[in-house]
Formats: sequence, structure tokens, C-alpha cells
Amino acid sequence: MKKYKRLKNEEREKISQLLSQGKTYRLISKALNRNVSTISREVNKYLKTDVKYKAFNAQEDAESLAKRRNCKRKIDRNEELWNFIKEKLLLRWSPRQISAKLKLQYPGDKSMQISHESIYTYLYILPKGELKKELISYLRQKKRLRKNRKRVTNQRGVIPNMISIEERPEEVSERIIPGHWEGDLLMGKDHKSALGSLVERTTRTVILVHLKAKDATTVRKSFAKEMKNLPQQMKLSLTYDRGKEMAEHQLFTKQTQIIVYFCHPNSPWERGTNENTNMLIRDFFPTGLGARA
Repeated sequence: MKKYKRLKNEEREKISQLLSQGKTYRLISKALNRNVSTISREVNKYLKTDVKYKAFNAQEDAESLAKRRNCKRKIDRNEELWNFIKEKLLLRWSPRQISAKLKLQYPGDKSMQISHESIYTYLYILPKGELKKELISYLRQKKRLRKNRKRVTNQRGVIPNMISIEERPEEVSERIIPGHWEGDLLMGKDHKSALGSLVERTTRTVILVHLKAKDATTVRKSFAKEMKNLPQQMKLSLTYDRGKEMAEHQLFTKQTQIIVYFCHPNSPWERGTNENTNMLIRDFFPTGLGARA
């Protein structure tokens, strides 16, 4: 079997030049004496991100990837860190909780600190086997694969007159003033039922909203009914994703005086408090049993 050789900088320059001339992948592969799949793989990874292929950038990316391949991950280099993570996973701690605990327990030791995303990534790149299967089973989101958040395209409908999260006041991000909420729906079995969840960003107060249906009118009325009983100073804003159940956000704001800010497409971390709370709620309302209040 012929050993694969990585593309060189000169070859990437040639690819860039021939692409600018409108040459096909097949013609480029013949000019470089390379397999056509090598050319398509090299160029297509940039098309997916809407970035024009340039030899200089491609070479930099390749060198950076090579360095990462040759460098052991932080968890691999630190057995104490891995044992700590594994111990907490067995106790059903989330990666975010583990990351926060490490910062508290080892405030001055960077070698014992790691982000929750790095923990997730490490778990999902573990070789197939019983250890990987077991550890992933302890995650609240027991998915076999972890999607690349940056490259997921938005498939949800467009809601009219949305106010972007970019227009949200800075005080919301700083969590200084209570009254700013995050919301979402927890879907039941076969998406036939739903449970509304509202979480206040500063106090972490949680409101579970019983829903008879999950259409926009039902959600708007049910959410408004729950928020109506709150003190006025606790009714400032609601950060939500782009689910169609919030299509009547303008009427909701008119009824409650709560401004609704919408996250960017496929960006659940922009309402992270609610996202993490939903994982905890799932322990009590598993999807397979339906979501009932």
C-alpha cells in the first residue's frame, strides 16, 4: 500500500493558482500527480466555513494541526488531573462542575485546571471500549458523538422582529442585577409534550412551566402567567434561543414588560445557566418518560 504524503507548501500554492484559473479538482490532481480525493479534502474544508482557499492560510493550518497531533493532551500528561476528572464523572458531576471545582481546589495550579469543553472533547476522542462507553454514560447528555458547534447550520424558522443578544445590556452578562432570565423547552417523548424552564441568571431561581401544548400562543400565555406573579424588579429580560415557540415574543413583552433577546443560531452556551439547569432537570424528567409538570 502506497504511503500517504502530506501536501507541501509548493503544492498548496499550485492548488490556489489553478483554482483561481477555474480548474477542476480532477485537473488539479493530474497536474500535481495526486489523488483527486486529496485535493477535494484539502479545499472542501475551507468551503464549509465560507472561507476562500489560500495557500498561506492552508499551510499555517496544516502546521498547527501537525503540532497538535504531536503534542499530548493536558489530561494525558497529568495522571492526577485525569483521576480527579474520572472520580467526579463516576459521581455524575458534569464537566462544567468538574472544571469549576478544579479552579476552586487548585487556584494557583494551572496544570490542574481545564475547561469543560476540553473534558468533553477528551471523552469523545477516547478509543472505543468499555471505559469510553462507561464515562459517556455518566454524562447528562448521553450522545455517542459531540457535534462541532461552529459548523452546525441553522435549521430553525426565522422569527419576525427578533432582538439580538448583541443588543442586550452589559449588566446582564455581569450578573450584577437580578431580574434577567433564560428560557427554553424540555421536550418529552417523541416531542409530543413539553415542559417550560425559566432560570434567573443571578439568583439561579428556577420556574418550571406546565404546558398543555408547545405552540407559540400556549407558550406565550403560560410563560406570561408565571412571570406575572414576580415583583416588578425581577421582570427585566428573557434570553431565549430561536425556537418557534417564542414567535409571539412581542405580545409577551407587551403583557409582561419583559424584553426578549434571542441567541445566535445554534449557540446554547449563550443561555448557559438555563442549559446546565435543564441537564439537572432531565435527571427527574427523562425524555423517554415524557416531560410533565
